[in-house]
Amino acid sequence: MKRLRCGTAPEPGCLQAWAAECEALAGRWRAARGSAYGGAAAAARQLRGAFGELLLQMRGLPPALPMMPLELTVLYNSLLFVMGTSDCAIKGEAEGIRQGLLRVLEACGTSGQDLSTQELWQKVLQEVTVEELQAPLHRLGALQAAWWLATSCLQNIIDLFRLLSSAEDPERAPCRAEKNELLTLLKAWRTPAEEASVSLVQSTEDLKETLCTAAAFLQGLQELEAGNLSTTLCLLQEAAGGFCSKRVLAQIYVCLGCCAQRMGKPQTALQHLKQALQVDFQCHPALSHTAAVYHELGETDAELQALYLLYEAVEKNPPSATSSSPYFLIRAELLVNTPILASLLRHHHPSEVKYLLAQRCLRDGRVADAVEHYLDFLSLLQEGLQQQVPLDGGSPLPRIPEVFLEAASALEQDGRHQDSLTVCDEVISRTTNLIPKIIQVEEKLEQPECASLETGLAGGLLSQKRESLCCLTWRAAAYLHQGWVWSKLGKGKEAIMQFSRCLNDLLRFQPRGCGVEPAESLLPEVKVLQKIRLLSLIGRGMQFLEQEKHKEALLDFQHGLQISPDDPAAASYLVQVLWKLNRKEEAADYWQKYLESPAGEDGQQERQGRHFPLYLDSCLKQATFPQNESLARCIQDYLRTTRQDSSR
Repeated sequence: MKRLRCGTAPEPGCLQAWAAECEALAGRWRAARGSAYGGAAAAARQLRGAFGELLLQMRGLPPALPMMPLELTVLYNSLLFVMGTSDCAIKGEAEGIRQGLLRVLEACGTSGQDLSTQELWQKVLQEVTVEELQAPLHRLGALQAAWWLATSCLQNIIDLFRLLSSAEDPERAPCRAEKNELLTLLKAWRTPAEEASVSLVQSTEDLKETLCTAAAFLQGLQELEAGNLSTTLCLLQEAAGGFCSKRVLAQIYVCLGCCAQRMGKPQTALQHLKQALQVDFQCHPALSHTAAVYHELGETDAELQALYLLYEAVEKNPPSATSSSPYFLIRAELLVNTPILASLLRHHHPSEVKYLLAQRCLRDGRVADAVEHYLDFLSLLQEGLQQQVPLDGGSPLPRIPEVFLEAASALEQDGRHQDSLTVCDEVISRTTNLIPKIIQVEEKLEQPECASLETGLAGGLLSQKRESLCCLTWRAAAYLHQGWVWSKLGKGKEAIMQFSRCLNDLLRFQPRGCGVEPAESLLPEVKVLQKIRLLSLIGRGMQFLEQEKHKEALLDFQHGLQISPDDPAAASYLVQVLWKLNRKEEAADYWQKYLESPAGEDGQQERQGRHFPLYLDSCLKQATFPQNESLARCIQDYLRTTRQDSSR
């Protein structure tokens, strides 16, 4: 291997001064990196500029072989600070490495301006055989790998480390066809020996260990996203045993917990999530995933306890704990940035957790607790909830009018009828100006090939119509709730008025479709509107029954069955009103049809299987037909007598 020649070297005094400054700056970092996280971060930002200025001084001279080892060392340190003080990989880092390689080639009397980064590395490692440049080039190669890892260019890293391995030992065959070639190459890479005279702010060995951990973590996340859970488990376990901060280790355990949950192993998932909290008690995502696992297990008490702990944690919002361990510039958390990780570690705002508590309590019938949480949430809304919660698809919050309707449902079930009416009035007043007189929209879902064409103005128009449909749904639901509240209070006139307002409101929706569409092909908003219409008809029909307005009740129940032919409540009420009208033969015929046809059972299953908004649950319960054994006996006696008469 060639040695350096001194023919074009800068003045010895310059090299000595630059080397001394590099050592002084590295010494400042060694003194600062063990301090509190904030102090180390501030020092890193200062030294980033200092190393950048030193590099500019050195690059003010034409490249020469005697100065290149020191220049590459300064470049390595400078880029460590650039990457270590950035939130993500930036283009300038890769350009800095490229310029360093080009200066090496220029110092050797050749060039590579037209080469790609991969081709440039291949040329440098194959043609530059100066012994003193091998260690600096390998260090720079590790930095290049870190940048590629941060941008998920894993194949580039594999190609680079094949070259590095060949440069170390030309006799060694590249390790292809390995189960995980990237990790195998990284682990097999022999880091260059660190000379005492070389001033590095982060050792190459530390950088190698970080690369191994980050590579295993990143690949584990990619396999998790692809659904290869067994491979995910192996890679994340590899990462958990690697070189990283407590914060990253907790994140790895969270991902292991999510993997175990997807594998159908909830207890194993809970163990991993517990490990995450033991490592970092401020790992809030571990609590939210723990609540999700308990929800899946149906353990409501444990789920609510996890949500309470999460709410306390995010409400206090403590500052990040300072680390007593040394601060490393290149850390695994800087190299692993993927959408799936951001999704798994999504930060929950206090208002979101408060809503989850309210929702879970309401679903579980803990009405008093639900009311308390909903009222807390509404007070947060008054404080400016829009500034607290990002409007993205990852939030558990539904649209705000739906939360109001859920709160109204909880208040009504808790016996706070006037408060429920007031909350519904709020929904009505806020949506009134947003609903056109007529809403015409296709009631069925578009085919995928057609949906892809809904761009530009046409797509925007459809979105606007569906938004109007949502507003109509919320206002109609508010009238529906008020109808049931007045029913509970024994105010039949007011109840009928609100049910009628609901039904009149729904006439604004004029679907454009050919014939009767299958339920599964309907827009979600249309399905909810149909259910609201049915519940209003049943509610109003019940009030007419109580007032002995049997003909009006009959029309409502018949209309309800036209909307939902398999609904057992509408069918039962229809039988009852027919019997009261002394239309016994029709009542008996429908009774037989309802009992003998499997449609009734199908209707029950449909109600259980179809997911309607939570705010309709209390209305669904109130619309259920009560057990009426005397009516059943009367109809059965009538059928028995009829059969006996016909057999004579």
